[in-house]
Amino acid sequence: MTYRRLGRSGLRVSTLSLGSWVTYHNQVDTKSAAEMMAAAFDAGVNFFDNAEVYAGGRSEEVMGAAIKQLAWPRLNYVVSTKFFWGLAGNAEGVNRKNTLNRKYLTQAIDGSLQRMGLDFIDLIYCHRPDPHTPIEETVRAMSDIISQGKALYWGTSEWSASDIHAAWHLADRHGWHKPVMEQPEYNLFHRQRVEKEYARLYEDIGLGLTTWSPLASGLLTGKYRGGVPEGSRGAMENMAFLRENLLSVEKNNAVSQLMPIAEELGASLAQLALAWTAKNPRVSTVITGASKASQLQQNLGALAVIDKLTPEVMARIEAVTRPLAD
Repeated sequence: MTYRRLGRSGLRVSTLSLGSWVTYHNQVDTKSAAEMMAAAFDAGVNFFDNAEVYAGGRSEEVMGAAIKQLAWPRLNYVVSTKFFWGLAGNAEGVNRKNTLNRKYLTQAIDGSLQRMGLDFIDLIYCHRPDPHTPIEETVRAMSDIISQGKALYWGTSEWSASDIHAAWHLADRHGWHKPVMEQPEYNLFHRQRVEKEYARLYEDIGLGLTTWSPLASGLLTGKYRGGVPEGSRGAMENMAFLRENLLSVEKNNAVSQLMPIAEELGASLAQLALAWTAKNPRVSTVITGASKASQLQQNLGALAVIDKLTPEVMARIEAVTRPLAD
């Protein structure tokens, strides 16, 4: 395993990390989570990603129970969570969902700490932007959580470059804790934000990236070329919004064209896609997902593919995917 600094912070995270979206509680129980986290940890993975909204808080409970069972030294692993969508519907309170106001954030962190059974969380994110709360209120609340010792670093997820820039400069002006990282979607078919929109932020404020969906929700594994397989993410009712993209004829044709490139490198299609994402030096860590141990081991095999992505190979991948990338 290799390790990269999280932006300009001193924190180092594994190039590949393990996330819990979709899988924990829905597909993976505490026993399986502990087994996969242990296998990932033994392979050098030190960052495990979560969010309060995942499985309505139960994903945090599963991960927290697994961590307790594994009994790792606290210095040896990094965990995250994200705030915005909340756990309850609007009927139970207007300040419990789709907000980043001070009231919500200061209580959301306590809920996550309780569910995960931790004294602090390493990384916390504003899971989406909130156009209805002044950005100054959000930045100060996140900074205060850090000052209280409930978290160590904070950042954003799927924020615009202008909002990240504004948040950073507000914190800088007032002496508050600055946002360190952003968690954007990044894969061969979704590239504009990471490669274009955020380009100046890497040098201007030292933004780090913990990217998600490197396999485009499974599209880049090739499993959707013949439709939606039973038991796949695309077959889940709560993931129905993904199906149009997963079944795109153009993208699946491109996936077919990537397969011989992967074969020449002695890699699976998924390993090629993961390695391509990790090849970008702006990416601090690539968050992977797995519902079973065999998937995890396959994903970890991408590490051996990164150095095989020569300029010539990258050019071939670019020719196939760039016309379809947004």
